[in-house]
Amino acid sequence: MLRDITLGQYYQTDSVIHRLDPRVKLTATLCYIISLFVVKNIWGYLLAALFLAGVIKLSNVPFKFMVKGMRAIVFLLLLTVVFNLFLTPGDPLISIWKITITKQGFQTASMMAVRLVFLIIGSSVMTLTTTPNNLTDGMESMMNPLKKLKVPVHEVAMMMSIALRFIPILMEETDKIMKAQIARGADFESGNIIKKVKSLVPLLVPLFISAFRRANDLAMAMEARCYQGGEHRTKMKPLVYKRRDRISYAVIAGYLAICIVVGRIL
Repeated sequence: MLRDITLGQYYQTDSVIHRLDPRVKLTATLCYIISLFVVKNIWGYLLAALFLAGVIKLSNVPFKFMVKGMRAIVFLLLLTVVFNLFLTPGDPLISIWKITITKQGFQTASMMAVRLVFLIIGSSVMTLTTTPNNLTDGMESMMNPLKKLKVPVHEVAMMMSIALRFIPILMEETDKIMKAQIARGADFESGNIIKKVKSLVPLLVPLFISAFRRANDLAMAMEARCYQGGEHRTKMKPLVYKRRDRISYAVIAGYLAICIVVGRIL
């Protein structure tokens, strides 16, 4: 299951989405997340689904590869649905003993589930089609105005990119440690919740040690290459907007405008 996490991974292929400027993809992801909270009816979510399906089609990334990333959040998804389903007051829809499912609770649970699924898949599209270097450059460029407030923009972008890149690496490391300990007789499945939490301690200790070791190796490698931060640094491939990027901005703006109209009218 840990290997199913697609957030932070890069899928190498040739597509229109891969060739877009990283700033366009960051903006598109942000606008898509906003649109999920703007729409509040089935027509809005249908529009969001069609937009996401079109982007996935243009990305040439297999849909199965994106969907398998949802397995890692099944528990969070179920927890969100259950809480909204049973704890939202309103008009009773189904009553079984002391458990009541309301009409408002069912609607809220459905919307939250759809939002969470679309949000994860939409964010995965960005990371799957953007290299860590381009992602860092895009974040730094978009946060440039913050330099006037003395914010270390380059360092912040670098940290965010490294953290995102290390997600699949740490997940793979966790999977290896779990398999090694299971081969030695460790049991992560049986027992109550307290026992399961205790069984994770032998897993977390080597994982933290591995994470600190990787962080130390990365710091030493950057220091050996005389890394000094973003001040006066040049780029081998500076970001330059092209015609397809401007068209993409227009499409994103049109999509967000339609979502706002649908959210207010319907």
